[in-house]
Amino acid sequence: MLRPYFFLIFSLCSFLPNLNGQPSKPAAKRPNIIFIMADDHAFQAISAYGSNLIQTPNIDRLAQEGMRFGRAYVTNSICAPSRAVILTGKHSHLNGVRDNVNTFDGSQQTFPKLLQQAGYQTAIVGKWHLKSEPTGFDFWKVLPDQGDYYQPTFRTPQGIVQEEGYVTDIITDEAIGWLDKERDKSSPFMLIYQHKAPHREWWPSQEHLRDFKDKPLPEPASLFDDYRGRGTAARDAEMRISIHMGLDNDNKIKPELAHTLGFEDFIPWYSNAYNNQYNKFTDEQRRNWDAVYGPINEAFAKDTPSGDDLTRWKYQRYMQDYLACIRSVDDNVGRLLDYLEKSGLAENTLIIYTSDQGFYLGEHGWFDKRFMYEESFRTPLLVRWPGKVKGGCCQ
Repeated sequence: MLRPYFFLIFSLCSFLPNLNGQPSKPAAKRPNIIFIMADDHAFQAISAYGSNLIQTPNIDRLAQEGMRFGRAYVTNSICAPSRAVILTGKHSHLNGVRDNVNTFDGSQQTFPKLLQQAGYQTAIVGKWHLKSEPTGFDFWKVLPDQGDYYQPTFRTPQGIVQEEGYVTDIITDEAIGWLDKERDKSSPFMLIYQHKAPHREWWPSQEHLRDFKDKPLPEPASLFDDYRGRGTAARDAEMRISIHMGLDNDNKIKPELAHTLGFEDFIPWYSNAYNNQYNKFTDEQRRNWDAVYGPINEAFAKDTPSGDDLTRWKYQRYMQDYLACIRSVDDNVGRLLDYLEKSGLAENTLIIYTSDQGFYLGEHGWFDKRFMYEESFRTPLLVRWPGKVKGGCCQ
């Protein structure tokens, strides 16, 4: 069992200063480091892990050219605590982030700070989700809290800025822009490149709106799990597709229609969240969205499923959007890899791809994470380091 943060800190230790303060290797030979983290990216949704749901050719390149770890686990399968553990190498009760409500104490020792001390330039772009201002970074541009899929705002040292476009593309633009134009090219670098996707509520990019729309996806054998023989926690966990998944924000049924049909939100603010995101669309984005989701809404109103049929319908809708969001992550990982190749950086760059935790893709009738079964606390972990990590290897 290998936890991602243990591997990461172990890998970096050999590049840090010795106790006498001298670098362990000449700076020119030290590798650059890119740590890629998606959000809620289940190992079951990566083709390098044998997924029957999606092909992820660019992420698979990291597995083919590096090492794929088959037993990587997080210690706390929820966003902020997992990130705090990875930054500090300390369990949640020691780093102070036990849940998504806690604020990360940025005065703690972290691996970016250690790398700074070793002469690395450090940067983070994308999701942060730790409330406090990032420390240990020469450059940072991060989403506030969860962030938005379209027209997202970012926190920067200069204040809040808003960008136009799709969040996965914008985060990659920022990462490549820093690598290409803003860093000191005489120093090794460590870039933390973190995506919002495929976090709930799974709003696909314009390019991938139709990718899975008419593609029935296989149901997991335990979609209708009755939790027989298990304790109350499994029965009571608020992660059931059947009763806890929102028709509007999660399944993209317009709130007005859902309410007209007699459906009430499990969490009332979901309707506002749907409208807040929908209202951020440009006119063109809204037309494209309505061309895909309008007919879905019409069909749902005309022939509204119920009981197990509704659960099956919600599962298909959820997975179609979730996988479409992953398509954008895979595209953008490919963009970054192509940039590294063209710029001559690929050979001397260690790349790590992971997620802050796993996710339930209908197993046990669930979506979400937070529960210590394999699908939730197992996470993908891929490492590519040309000349150091043998390609095509698995652990």
